[in-house]
Amino acid sequence: MIKTEELYDMSHTAAADYLKKFDYPWQALAGIKEHIITLGKALDEADYDEISENVWVHKTARIAPTAFIGAPCIIGAGTEVRHCAFIRGSALVGEGCVIGNSVELKNVIIFDGVQVPHFNYVGDSILGYMSHTGAGAVTSNVKSDKKNVVIKGEGIRIETGLKKCGAFLGDYVEVGCNSVLNPGTVVGRNSQVYPTSCVRGVIPENSIFKNDGTIIKKEDR
Repeated sequence: MIKTEELYDMSHTAAADYLKKFDYPWQALAGIKEHIITLGKALDEADYDEISENVWVHKTARIAPTAFIGAPCIIGAGTEVRHCAFIRGSALVGEGCVIGNSVELKNVIIFDGVQVPHFNYVGDSILGYMSHTGAGAVTSNVKSDKKNVVIKGEGIRIETGLKKCGAFLGDYVEVGCNSVLNPGTVVGRNSQVYPTSCVRGVIPENSIFKNDGTIIKKEDR
């Protein structure tokens, strides 16, 4: 359950046509910047304001005056960007999202309804519909040895060819407070990560990842 179509409901992102080109979500990371620029230039001016070059914000979005939004970026309808958020650029943020205080985004696709509300770092990652990260949860996107990231799971070993590769959360994933998602982590739909967990590899859908590394199916609780 690591293919793009298995992780995400494409009806909840403006990047649907782009993501459908790729078997695996990490293959989409390299082209996010260019896709945002292309998408942004086609947006309806009646709905979006281009507040600076290649930065488009929906008229119903709420942006704190202390937030920084770097280019290129699209902020969807009804999304709230809170105090001191730092959007470094190459961020496609969907509708009805929360980008919270002191949250940093870089080279990401954020589906509709996602909440990254408190002190989170999300880089080189894709977060599915209605996924949520608790306070302090971060995606680590570079290995300590600086080697290319490999996606690993039961019977799975895929070379990404990428030095920078974060996490890929399926729809409705819950990540507990102060958890670290190591480079190349894939969490299947409807799964839950306990607080203070150190997560790596592939977590199947409908699972619970406990902070001792144990993985159980939700129905086995």
